[in-house]
Amino acid sequence: MMFLVKDFIETTEKLVFAVVAQNLEQNKVLCFLRYVRGKTGQKKYVTEEANLFLQQHYPDYLHYSPVLDAHLHAVSVNRIISHHQPKQRLQAILHAEQADEVEHDLIALCRLLQTHGLDLTHCGVTGSLLIGAQQHSSDIDLVCYERGVFQYCRELVRELIARQTLQDLHEQDWQDSYQRRDCDLSFADYVWHEQRKFNKALINGRKFDVSLINPCASPSTRYQKCGAITLQAQVIDDTAAFDYPAEFKLNHPHIDSVVSFTATYTGQAVKGETVEVSGLVEQNSQGVKRIVVGSSREAHGEYIKVMQCSK
Repeated sequence: MMFLVKDFIETTEKLVFAVVAQNLEQNKVLCFLRYVRGKTGQKKYVTEEANLFLQQHYPDYLHYSPVLDAHLHAVSVNRIISHHQPKQRLQAILHAEQADEVEHDLIALCRLLQTHGLDLTHCGVTGSLLIGAQQHSSDIDLVCYERGVFQYCRELVRELIARQTLQDLHEQDWQDSYQRRDCDLSFADYVWHEQRKFNKALINGRKFDVSLINPCASPSTRYQKCGAITLQAQVIDDTAAFDYPAEFKLNHPHIDSVVSFTATYTGQAVKGETVEVSGLVEQNSQGVKRIVVGSSREAHGEYIKVMQCSK
């Protein structure tokens, strides 16, 4: 079975992990702990909490990836009891006889986009909705599995915001999003970058995000970390700007590209723009160097910023 980024997997210990890479490593799924199911519901874990929880209770799920040269989590295929897949979950919600308020807003969003020509067979839902852990204030995390479908969805969001059928985020929504991201950009710079991506908006006052998953992503190339760097360079190719990881090809004598594993910097720049990048340099066996932004989910001290954004 293929495990895709943003799928969730569940173990016998009722641990729910988010898949973060599409290639198995030592017959293990590379992932990160996000929820622990308990008698009173599901508890969500942020990065540091998840690491500490596994260190104390299930250290065998901690993993060092020699391919990514990174510490993360991994689950052997034979220890997975449930594989939660966004496509199947979305279809189940769309065809269910009853829906809660979060599912109702998801259905309304999907029907609206479908009415304007979006092919929902290439879409799914991830996050809390994927495992039924949504609460009254939960966001909607929609995913698209074809680049063309995703870009069309972004265009629809832009048009529907302009028509006021969907709403742009309010000031408090942006503040909440900024606080959750805990990124190394000023609030003004964060909002400037986000507002032009058109991958998030409000429906019935509820925030939703749209992301792209490429099921045909190339196998991972082994990289070795070489140290931190901050530089400025021009983006010469933004084809994979919304992929996971997002990639921006650079016009630089020594660095081929910058890649980001955190959603904060997905779609951050477009071809022709000059960016300032702070991250970790990695090099593969062919000597090709790249900068990684997002060595952790929060990516403290790492960023991608378009230089003219403050003008």
